Amino acid sequence: MSVDDLPLEGLRVLEFTHMVMGPTVGLILADLGADVTRIEPRGGDRTRSLRGSGAGYFPMYNRNKRSLCIDLKQPRGVALAGRLAQASDVLIENFRPGALERLGLGYRVLQERNPRLLYCSAKGFLSGPFENRTALDEVAQMMGGLAYMTGPPGKPLRAGASVIDVTGGMFGVIGILAALERRHRTGKGAHIKCSLFETTSFLVGQHMAQMAVTGTAAAPMPSRISAWAIYDVFDTAGEDQVFVAIVSDAQWQAFCAEFGLSDFAADRSLAANNDRVAARDRILPRIRRLLASESRDALLRRLEAIGIPAANIARPEDLFDDEHLNAAGGLVTVTLPDGRTVRLPGLPVEMDGGRFGIRHDLAAPGEDSEDVLSDLGLKAEEIDDLRRAGVVG
Repeated sequence: MSVDDLPLEGLRVLEFTHMVMGPTVGLILADLGADVTRIEPRGGDRTRSLRGSGAGYFPMYNRNKRSLCIDLKQPRGVALAGRLAQASDVLIENFRPGALERLGLGYRVLQERNPRLLYCSAKGFLSGPFENRTALDEVAQMMGGLAYMTGPPGKPLRAGASVIDVTGGMFGVIGILAALERRHRTGKGAHIKCSLFETTSFLVGQHMAQMAVTGTAAAPMPSRISAWAIYDVFDTAGEDQVFVAIVSDAQWQAFCAEFGLSDFAADRSLAANNDRVAARDRILPRIRRLLASESRDALLRRLEAIGIPAANIARPEDLFDDEHLNAAGGLVTVTLPDGRTVRLPGLPVEMDGGRFGIRHDLAAPGEDSEDVLSDLGLKAEEIDDLRRAGVVG
């Protein structure tokens, strides 16, 4: 079931972005119903042709958007972009600090022409000594302590997905929606900034708070002292593994009853979670031997039946066939440039029981130029002239 009454329908968004963070902002707004027009250089955004770990960036973060190619090296191209911004509700950009300002497309210039404009800049840093530094997801993870927490001691490791780009983009959307609500009341536009570094610091804030509360620095996750006695990956019969988490005293009693651990259940020194944490060295070896005798699927069924949080260890490619994602609109179909279709994760939000789907497949470079420029009020002969001059593609 899809959402019929899209919440952001009618919101006009202009997107000057590349890679992941900026496109994520536009993707979320587009999935929620906004009319998002992505401005690309003639020939298309280079993100389209990335390989290796970047090969999935474009197809994942650019559905439900229209594409208009403009040569911003030409004065007429800059003027056209300015006209589009003047007719927009929201502008998103994530280029290097000062790039759009040098073209005359910065917030101050465009805000004078369109006082209601919500201008979102997705950058490496918010205001401060580092605000003009260039940053990437991995740079922020290293500077912000996340890589330290993810890898084993002495071996910082970035998280296995572009988590800072994506969550940073989500904070950009939060800022846009907050500014949109204020605009409803005041008529005022706003300059919203979201960033990689501050997003990372927000995500590791729990570890900063742990230091403040306990006086002891948080250890990297592979060597951490767990908050719970059972919160680990366990081998099962065969080569499969299962993550099991027992996070309450009631779950501990249910687990002991299900798996015949009557002596553990009766041991008052293990009744409370914090006492079990102190006794992990005594508890874990026995539980590892016990679970290693079970098949993965049988173990997961038993744990689910008694309400114990547990999971198989999936790889990203396993999710194409995930029963839950495929049952309720969790995956949406997009068409790749070579004509193949692929089902990728939809927006992880339901509204009135419905999910947000596809209205506009991945656009080819400049595919929607005529429609976008017609909506702006240009006549066919004006559009043809811009094409002949190489201003649009």
